[in-house]
Amino acid sequence: MHDDMALPVRTPPHAGPEVFTDPVAAVARLEALYATATEFLSRHFSAAVTEGKPEARVRAFYPEIRLTTTSHVKTDSRLSFGHVSGPGTYATTITRPDLFRNYLHQQIGLLVQNHQVPVVIGASDTPIPVHFAVAGNPAVTVPQEGVLDFSLRDVFDVPDLATTNDDIVNGTRLKNADGSVPLAPFTAQRVDYSLARLSHYTATEARHFQNHVLFTNYQFYVDEFEAYAREMLAQPESGYTSFVAPGNQEILSAEAPIGLLTKLPQMPAYHLKRADGQGITLVNIGVGPSNAKTATDHIAVLRPHAWLMVGHCAGLRNSQSLGDFVLAHAYLREDHVLDDDLPIWVPIPALAEIQIALQTAVAEVTQLEGYELKRVMRTGTVATIDNRNWELRDQSGPVKRLSQSRAIALDMESATIAANGFRFRVPYGTLLCVSDKPLHGELKLPGMATDFYRTQVASHLKIGIRAMELLRATPLERIHSRKLRSFEETAFL
Repeated sequence: MHDDMALPVRTPPHAGPEVFTDPVAAVARLEALYATATEFLSRHFSAAVTEGKPEARVRAFYPEIRLTTTSHVKTDSRLSFGHVSGPGTYATTITRPDLFRNYLHQQIGLLVQNHQVPVVIGASDTPIPVHFAVAGNPAVTVPQEGVLDFSLRDVFDVPDLATTNDDIVNGTRLKNADGSVPLAPFTAQRVDYSLARLSHYTATEARHFQNHVLFTNYQFYVDEFEAYAREMLAQPESGYTSFVAPGNQEILSAEAPIGLLTKLPQMPAYHLKRADGQGITLVNIGVGPSNAKTATDHIAVLRPHAWLMVGHCAGLRNSQSLGDFVLAHAYLREDHVLDDDLPIWVPIPALAEIQIALQTAVAEVTQLEGYELKRVMRTGTVATIDNRNWELRDQSGPVKRLSQSRAIALDMESATIAANGFRFRVPYGTLLCVSDKPLHGELKLPGMATDFYRTQVASHLKIGIRAMELLRATPLERIHSRKLRSFEETAFL
């Protein structure tokens, strides 16, 4: 056996579990436990960097929430979250309780209210990887690779990808290692992993993300979003408090400048914030299902209330014009990036609340109603494919499948975003704008944009924003549809 395996283990002072019926007090205890653990790891990490390898293994643990009920009492059947399915012990590890404070207040409060039992807050038996404990801590200097004269994993716990997975949301893990049932859709390690990835891919910290997320594949929408944000900041009654651009550049007034980064991240994010987190985030995911999956894989841990795709697509019907809108009510999935997590035979249903919000927003912005609305918008199946140049292949295959599916539009992101929304229980929707018609000789080439197309593109983002505002005014329990919940479901949203 390696000598390091025999090292004594140094941990923070141990505090036993405590019982709470007040969600505010419970979350305060989670925050205290987490702060103690991460400060302990950060302090010893800094000492190891300056003084050399510690003589003991350094370890601290994530806090956890645990609930036990012996009752079969049936809760409000209209609710898709906030309750457990039957007697048993339920548990989840927690990270960054400061970031998730409002979410945890709500989820713990519903559990206590619906089951009339307390929650138990204490330390779990899951170590916190040192990488996550020191991430973003300005007081800790992280050395370059190779500077340390010892391996970190010999002294500290490091991320364990064997246990950092989506088994809970994929429905392949129904029990925790100790026999308890998962209380939340993600473990603390999985959340920490995504928080680190989010910062890397979007160049903004997770604390800036809002509960309503727009995805786009076109830079024009970013410019329009910033212009809209400045309009809102000039109107204090709007409720929006600040705008954040990549590099965590936050402005509080309409006139404040934003610097250009010398190198933009892969998927830059922009945030129009409200004090309660109910603002709007826009992420330019670029082109392709891989980016769409990556962005949604990580944003999902923030438990947003809705995400919508507002991008460009190929119109597949001759009756469509450039600039027409497409409201997806079904998806043909040929993106392939989620096949192992969510088989293609799983239907991705349209969510009524999202569809109504999008259609209402189109009507409001275009000032068209009823039958007249059909002049500029079609509802139907959107196909998502992983080959950007699909039209260069033998047309007999793709065109036949598209025709059989009754698809009216094709892109490379929408079905991926919807499917991951379904998988992660995040309400989703799609409103696209037709930018070309490859089957009818109208390819996406310079100079082809008509005045109508330019006008529609300018309206498109406003429609997405208006839809989010309508959803913000909708009770949370109505947005988070029971369609998104499985037989064996976590109590937490």
